[in-house]
Amino acid sequence: MRPTTRRAPGRLLVLAAVLLAAACGGQPSAPGPTSPSSTPAPSSTSPAPPTSATPTSPTSTPPPTPTPTRTTPRPTSPAPTPTGLPSALLGQDLRAIPTSRHVVALTFDAGANDAGLARILATLRDEGVPATFFVTGRFAEAYPQDVRAIAAAGHVIGNHTMTHPHSTRITDAELAAEVRQGAAAVAEASGTVTKPWFRFPYGERTADDVRLLNGLGYLCIAWTVDTLGWLGEERGTAADVTARVVAGLRPGEIVLMHVGSNPDDATTYDADSLAATIHALRARGYGFVTVAELLAR
Repeated sequence: MRPTTRRAPGRLLVLAAVLLAAACGGQPSAPGPTSPSSTPAPSSTSPAPPTSATPTSPTSTPPPTPTPTRTTPRPTSPAPTPTGLPSALLGQDLRAIPTSRHVVALTFDAGANDAGLARILATLRDEGVPATFFVTGRFAEAYPQDVRAIAAAGHVIGNHTMTHPHSTRITDAELAAEVRQGAAAVAEASGTVTKPWFRFPYGERTADDVRLLNGLGYLCIAWTVDTLGWLGEERGTAADVTARVVAGLRPGEIVLMHVGSNPDDATTYDADSLAATIHALRARGYGFVTVAELLAR
């Protein structure tokens, strides 16, 4: 059975008002809305939503002096006290070896694949040139035979974290764990100790990050010039890689290269150009050292 519809009291009042107004010869006033479900209009002064920060692209060219702002809270505990490192080198992400000698340090990051590594090692061997390799823990796990080959050739191996994170987007505890895990993975693959050499992924770091790494027993190594060979055809040819190294030439220059291929076009310009780069630097009177030169001075 359908329920009997009840007349709302409000309607009786309205009807009474209409009859009274008719009797007096006037017009009834329109009643205002009484529904509790009515939604008030939004205020024109409401604040605009905050703008989200754009994250750094993994394929963008890292600046030579990156100083991004950390997006996570700082810890309240002090950083570890550095021991056994030259005080003159602490607190820095070194962009060059402080020397007046005509020497260059060739450095290679290993974090993606090993497409160019065999040729790089062969060229370094044939030319009698020492180099420094900054290796991630994931690379060491994926290519342990390559890390062993780097060590067997006598090259210096440094720490490049475990997973290649953006250092400024993680906490101190997470960064310290990345460093320790990366070191352990390299040691497991090759028996090599990465201390005291460290390179920040993407070149991103804060002054606090540098102090943290110093406290963990590492010197932070950036670069004087990035060959951009890792960007492949987007930034030219193998000849352009050599030209960039020569253009940035100075005593103590640190050159950044990569052992892997470009993910889009599969080029390996750093490996392709390495012999020509070595010859060009020698023609200008330069020799080659590893970052161990920093401790030999």
